Amino acid sequence: MTTSHICIMIAIIVYLGAMLYVGYLCSKKNNDTSDFYLGGRKLGPLVTAMSAEASDMSSWLLMGLPGLAYLSGIADAGWTAIGLAIGTYLNWKIVAKRIRLYTHIAGNSITLPSFFSNRFRDNRHILQSIGAVFIVIFFIPYTASGFAACGKLFSSLFGVKYLTAMIISALVIVAYTTLGGFLAASTTDFIQSIIMSIALIIVFGFGVSVAGGPSAVIDHAKSLPGYLTMMTTYDPVTGTEAAYPVINIVSMLAWGLGYFGMPHILLRFMAIEDEKKLSLSRKVATTWVVISLAVAVLIGVIGLGMTEAGKLEMLQGSNSETIIVKIADLLSTYGVLPALLGGTILAGILASTMSTADSQLLAASSAVSSDLFGAVLKKKRQETMLTDRVTLLLIAVIAVIIARNPDSSVFNIVSFAWAGFGAVFGPVVLFALFWKRTNWQGALAGMISGGVMVFVWKYLVRPNVAFLDFYELLPAFLISCAMIILVSLTTKAPSKEITDEFEFVQKKMAE
Repeated sequence: MTTSHICIMIAIIVYLGAMLYVGYLCSKKNNDTSDFYLGGRKLGPLVTAMSAEASDMSSWLLMGLPGLAYLSGIADAGWTAIGLAIGTYLNWKIVAKRIRLYTHIAGNSITLPSFFSNRFRDNRHILQSIGAVFIVIFFIPYTASGFAACGKLFSSLFGVKYLTAMIISALVIVAYTTLGGFLAASTTDFIQSIIMSIALIIVFGFGVSVAGGPSAVIDHAKSLPGYLTMMTTYDPVTGTEAAYPVINIVSMLAWGLGYFGMPHILLRFMAIEDEKKLSLSRKVATTWVVISLAVAVLIGVIGLGMTEAGKLEMLQGSNSETIIVKIADLLSTYGVLPALLGGTILAGILASTMSTADSQLLAASSAVSSDLFGAVLKKKRQETMLTDRVTLLLIAVIAVIIARNPDSSVFNIVSFAWAGFGAVFGPVVLFALFWKRTNWQGALAGMISGGVMVFVWKYLVRPNVAFLDFYELLPAFLISCAMIILVSLTTKAPSKEITDEFEFVQKKMAE
């Protein structure tokens, strides 16, 4: 093992050790299920803001987005980034405070599915159970993709077997999450967002320098037809440009709709200590997201400039997503200090993956232990905590089994899972918060129709109808909204108790 690899390993080991220590500290603050899954609603505004965004972005920010820009120009990556930035802002602006108030008033709900049942007085817990099933369907493979990303990173860097690397990564994530629950996941996500930011800054500065300066990067990008415009794309195979269809723009922007239904992000809104501080959280989160997304897209452009300068080999296809890894590896050859900085970059990639995997793991386990079997498992407080931790471990084991094959297509589930959560929960969240006439039948219809349409559009419509080949989130989201309105209006209106509670929340919002 080279000196640079030793320095990289030291940086990563220090980082992993710090995450475990945070989990240990947070474990002392968990007294019941509410603490384990919602941190006792005690998060500060900065932790709320940064943990929400770190749990959202995952390795896609440091690998997927730069790779997309590197390969075909800024159109695809740029429109996606714009959609995500708009979705982030709107979610904080119109949903955050309202859902924090409403979940507390409606039975002190600690999960999204339990909020639906409490909000609509669904005493049979149908909404809670169906919501939990959808969370398990979409989150377990999503968690597996995070484990796999960590495994591939370690395997490619140090030459260890993929399965060994993946299991070690999973054990660290499971350890601190099992120990500290939601508070540990949120605190580590806050730390991980800082590491991700540092990684982006280092890569950006080093990349521009090695590529020959800003003018060299821009001149090379301009020389590629269609590479630097938002209305065309660059084909690296033929070296030609192609028009970027309007339907693709709509499809990429539709990614922003997913935010309204992301359980692991909405939980951060529900967990803040003081809803009045959400305004500060919104400003911090939106600023960080806009800057990070912009820098990530630019890193793809810079990486191509480094390739033109002969500093990096040309990356083809999915290998383009390793552009930041290649830059970190190049940086580590410049000496001990640069090697430690390279290790920081790789720790940033690891952090981005772990920050999502821990939140997904926690959300999936809460869906099982609290939403599916909560009534059965109501025992003494300590016994319930044990059940929560055992459930989390079982979910992790299933995710590890799914991720055991390094050549599996588990990564394809990421965009599919985003569409699933956005369509299943997004419309129900919005109508539950903003439309008094919504009833439990409408919510159920919206949830099921949204989930079903994601599958139908993905596997039946897109492959067979050329002009409808766009992201499944948009049609599924719209169908869900239509079903909520239609079924709510054709079934019994909500009771006075429900509408009075809705109006009470409206008054609290106005205060």
